[in-house]
Amino acid sequence: ADAADFRRRFRGTIPRHAPSIAPRRRGSNMILELHSATDTGRARTNNEDSAAVDEQSKLVVLADGMGGYNAGEVASGMATTFIKSELGRWLSEASDSATDADVRRAMEICVDNANRAIFNAANSNPQYAGMGTTLVVGVFRDTRFLLGHVGDSRCYRMRAGRLAQITHDHSLLQEQIDAGLITAEQAAFSANKNLVTRAVGVEDTVLLETHLHDALPGDLYLLCSDGLSDMLDDETIAQLLQSCDLLPEAANALIDAANDAGGKDNISVVLARVRGSSGSARSWWPFRR
Repeated sequence: ADAADFRRRFRGTIPRHAPSIAPRRRGSNMILELHSATDTGRARTNNEDSAAVDEQSKLVVLADGMGGYNAGEVASGMATTFIKSELGRWLSEASDSATDADVRRAMEICVDNANRAIFNAANSNPQYAGMGTTLVVGVFRDTRFLLGHVGDSRCYRMRAGRLAQITHDHSLLQEQIDAGLITAEQAAFSANKNLVTRAVGVEDTVLLETHLHDALPGDLYLLCSDGLSDMLDDETIAQLLQSCDLLPEAANALIDAANDAGGKDNISVVLARVRGSSGSARSWWPFRR
């Protein structure tokens, strides 16, 4: 069985149920530009990254798979396919009347079911034993951006010429940095770069870290696998984003630069630019940071 076969077999495992919907005032219509791109890199022969966007539901997803043979490709492909299909459908049907808390809950349900599908596939086929994937998933709503992540794939925001990482890596290195055991500069040269402390599909449950951010006109969001962030520092990423007007051009520039720096892993990016919004509705949801 290949990756496509597993996606077909497990497509139906995420149920179409959703959390209860509370009435909500119809908000403004965000104008959003989306683009995704992926590259095998210079050192790998297969691509275990997967990325997807859904313009209708304003959904972005990126995953970086892990596991032997092509198991990482299967895991990341299952995660992005399930979440784009199931969460995208839910958002298209319910987003106008759903609260931010409802969307957050729907995101958690979809990720949980994707996790169980990948975990069950790994345990039912020895060829895919131990497979899993990182995940970054985001939903743009009115003037807000709901963001969830698992593992060390990242999301950055470029606002007013300043780049900021708005996810916190679930990795051994990040835990060591947080504990003061090593510095961020030392971490760049560590041999433990690829050890994640949280992943989708590795255990029967997974904790999705979620946050809500304001999304302002002019904001540019970058989702990426560590094949990009390990090869390029934040200053270089910011310079490349600022030097390109078109999202496809920016994606290609980032991938080319990562390859020029060694291309030691698969490289995937999702870019989302907020063009504007006709209103200024704000949410009560207390998870903003």
